[in-house]
Amino acid sequence: MTTLYMPLFRSCSTLRQLTQLHAHLVVTNLHNDPLPSTKLLESYAQMGSLQSSRLVFYSYPSPDSFMFGVLIKCYLWNHFFDQVVSLYNHHFHTGSHFTQNCRFIYPSVLKAASAVGDLVLGRKLHGRIVKSGFCSDSVIGTSLLAMYGELCCLSDARKVFDEMFQRDLVSWSSIVSCYVENGVPREGLEMFHLMVSEGIRPDSVTLLSVAEACGKIGCLRLAELVHGYVIREGMVGDGSLCNSLIVMYSQCGYLCKAKRLFEYLDDRSTSCWTSMISSYNQNECFEEALDAFIQMQDSEVEPNEVTMISVLYSCARLGWLKEGKSVHCFVLRKAMDAADLDLGPALIDFYAACWKTTSCEKLLYSIQNRNVVSWNTLVSYYAREGFNKEAMVLFARMVAKGLMPNSFSLASSISASASAGSIQFGQQIHGHVTKRGFMDEFVQNSLVDMYSKCGFVDSAYTIFNMIRKKSIVTWNCMICGFSQNGVSVEALSLFDEMNVNRLEINEVTFLSAIQACSNLGYLEKGKWIHHKIIVTGNQKDLYIDTALVDMYAKCGDLQTAQRVFDTMLEKNVVSWSIMIAAHGIHGQINAAISLFTKMVNSNIKPNEVTFMNILSACRHAGSVSEGKFYFNSMKDYGIVPNAEHFASIIDLLSRAGDINGAYEIIKSIRTPVDASIWGALLNGCRIHGRLDLIENISEELGGIRTDDTGYYTLLSNIYAEGGKWYESRKVRSRMEGMGLKKVPGYSTIEIDSKIYRFGAGDTSEWQMKEICMFLENFQSLAQEQGCDVECSMYNISSVRKYKQN
Repeated sequence: MTTLYMPLFRSCSTLRQLTQLHAHLVVTNLHNDPLPSTKLLESYAQMGSLQSSRLVFYSYPSPDSFMFGVLIKCYLWNHFFDQVVSLYNHHFHTGSHFTQNCRFIYPSVLKAASAVGDLVLGRKLHGRIVKSGFCSDSVIGTSLLAMYGELCCLSDARKVFDEMFQRDLVSWSSIVSCYVENGVPREGLEMFHLMVSEGIRPDSVTLLSVAEACGKIGCLRLAELVHGYVIREGMVGDGSLCNSLIVMYSQCGYLCKAKRLFEYLDDRSTSCWTSMISSYNQNECFEEALDAFIQMQDSEVEPNEVTMISVLYSCARLGWLKEGKSVHCFVLRKAMDAADLDLGPALIDFYAACWKTTSCEKLLYSIQNRNVVSWNTLVSYYAREGFNKEAMVLFARMVAKGLMPNSFSLASSISASASAGSIQFGQQIHGHVTKRGFMDEFVQNSLVDMYSKCGFVDSAYTIFNMIRKKSIVTWNCMICGFSQNGVSVEALSLFDEMNVNRLEINEVTFLSAIQACSNLGYLEKGKWIHHKIIVTGNQKDLYIDTALVDMYAKCGDLQTAQRVFDTMLEKNVVSWSIMIAAHGIHGQINAAISLFTKMVNSNIKPNEVTFMNILSACRHAGSVSEGKFYFNSMKDYGIVPNAEHFASIIDLLSRAGDINGAYEIIKSIRTPVDASIWGALLNGCRIHGRLDLIENISEELGGIRTDDTGYYTLLSNIYAEGGKWYESRKVRSRMEGMGLKKVPGYSTIEIDSKIYRFGAGDTSEWQMKEICMFLENFQSLAQEQGCDVECSMYNISSVRKYKQN
């Protein structure tokens, strides 16, 4: 008898009608029957009244597992994914019969787990499915496959697919979609080829993924084959598929074909217009996209949220604030929800592109917790634009509200903490990521980069070794991390490992390897890498050529550095600055000045680094007049001298004996004087015996907080040389009180294509006795020739002690 009420449920178009039907079922005592109760659950949920659905479920005398599965679906339909997970976990841990051997609830809970990014729960569900013996269920198998795909676990998705007992069209379409959505379209097309070879006839849903894959690859031939198949199979009437074909052609760079297909369609729906607007955007025809939107309105076709996202994107890329605000008003007038999964982020992206961060935050807080993507978008924007503190604060607020960050906001926040040098914040995010089990490629690479930039290269290498499938970005992050932290031997070892294993090497890899050679002075290795660059066709890259100039110069081969510089097709201010520095460190002041003049005549404006290099060249050559000239000419280019410029000119004057002139420049500095500036003057006073200024400099250094021990060591040595042992010990005690330790110096030498590194007191090399004997004889010979050899620079007693041993 209860089946007679089924047509009545279908006739209920409003919540009021459904409530009246519910009341009638209660009066007739039919609300305790499972069929109408389950239908009530579904109907209330479809009308958005989840509270009524819960009331029906919990007022039913003995709800079964099927009804519980329907309630879970009700939450899922209303996008309450967190509540789905909480509800399932609650009943599972309390031992409720709802979750015992119930195959109906697994697809819904798996969908919720992927929606909240909970991979740990997904794996637990997979284990329970295996234990319950539901692996043969094709619906559950496809849900598992989709869950792993949405959580970027392609290897797990493929394993589930390979172990499926029966692969139907849905499962094949799912695996193709997994590969395409995760950025590996070629593998998706390979799976499509296997699907066709096994006699599975694709439908329009499968072809949607195939068209997307062709677009991502950008292969016109494949695109035309797909289009031909659609025509041959009579699927041209499918609006969604036609829209995908339009986007596919635009992604292949053939906007004319996309436009021709669009004009061929008789019935242009909202999605069709949206696809065309999106196609214009993909080809950076933003004004044409806005014109298409105007034509769409003239055609009296109502836009939807997706249309407005594309229009907002056009306004953002053009920087048209006025027009974008009009679009925002249009959204409000049409009662579109700014908390929509994509519309909210699009609005935030638009205002961010127009540098209206206040509007971004107002919009974000008006949306509140309803749109996680909006929070992720703003966090990523702050990090991308260098607002590191704002990115970290916003991320912390987001997590405090219980919102789940995605891989992009996690990677952006980690990057912000690296740029800000906040290792503690980065470690907290690392712990959060580990706890969630959410370690995709973006997050892992960001962690490697963060630990490297913060100086924790061992932690970076630990994460690097834990990554099973390393992309070229992962390798580059680690090689760059080693190189930037002075661990250049390890950087080159990783580069050699990539080369031996025939892994892909790009421009970034070469740049890091060249930098490592520069740090080590490893000329032969640098030449080998240069040869490899030529073989791979990267020799005309501006950044690589500039790095090669720097490497050859620092390795002492100035002639080759000049030859690489002269053959560069394009030179920027960095290239010129590095070549000027190259001549400077080799003492060729005239060549450095000539290059500076040529650079200015080439209409390339020098920057702060250029002037730093030309001043350094003057300092190496002792050219005081030229140094003064270039220091004074900085204002002609609108450049305000910084601490490094002041330290360089002070060092130049001090070494030349103009201590008073250097001191006058220091007194003219309006900003707080850096320790490096006082250190430069201090060194000059030591060279020329101006001990009258030492006390003043000591007082000034005492009020400056610096981690550089060189200035304190220099001051201590000056006191020691003057016989003021108490003052010398006092400076050393001050260093210890500040927790500073003198960083031991070291030297490197290349012999037979091998790098040797040694420092003071190092006895690890087998040739040490011969080296010490040579140095002792060399000192004796120098003293016989009347040369003044400073014993403080070489501890001869330790050499004699080593020889005796």
